[in-house]
Amino acid sequence: MKAPVTHEVTPREGFLPIKTNAFDRGFIGVVLGIFLHLLWMRFLEQAIPLWVCTILAVAIGIYIIKRG
Repeated sequence: MKAPVTHEVTPREGFLPIKTNAFDRGFIGVVLGIFLHLLWMRFLEQAIPLWVCTILAVAIGIYIIKRG
């Protein structure tokens, strides 16, 4: 007779609502960066250069990869 299988439940540590690995978080960061650039070009590029958005997108991507 087999013993019942038990699963250890560990609390999720990141802020993303799904279980992810580093590749998933990197992909989310890239998609978010593209989205930020499109919004930036539509609304803010007249006043603030696009390289500011690039720096912001890279910083957010690094944060998502490390903490997500």
